[in-house]
Amino acid sequence: METINLTCGNCDTPNRIPAQRLGDGPRCGRCKQPLFAGTPLVLTVDNVVQVLQNTGVPLLVDCWAPWCGPCRSFAPVFEQAARELEPRLRLAKLDTEAEQQTAALWGIRSIPTLLLFRDGREIARLSGALPLTQLKKWLLEQGV
Repeated sequence: METINLTCGNCDTPNRIPAQRLGDGPRCGRCKQPLFAGTPLVLTVDNVVQVLQNTGVPLLVDCWAPWCGPCRSFAPVFEQAARELEPRLRLAKLDTEAEQQTAALWGIRSIPTLLLFRDGREIARLSGALPLTQLKKWLLEQGV
């Protein structure tokens, strides 16, 4: 039986979930919160490595900043994507102002920037805000 690793967005605990049970509303073994809450995870310097290493489904990260108008207008689209695309895809947000070290490590030069990770490695990148239909199309092109 194949298992998927997922980091809890509430307590940052890694969890192992049978792949065929991802759609059954899995909960964290430690804090009992849902592993897929229909909202993006918040990435910080404290949890980013844990999340990247323990996310067995593709991970889409929205790199944004609070002062960025396009980022703020894209936020509801990204929230809707989380509701519609989980559990086959995990979504997370990185505030580039608060987490400048991670943003620099990832080479974020403009925002919003979307980073798609698989098995902890970046496989695709896209800059700019998109409507949900275009976001879904881009993800399909990436094999998600």
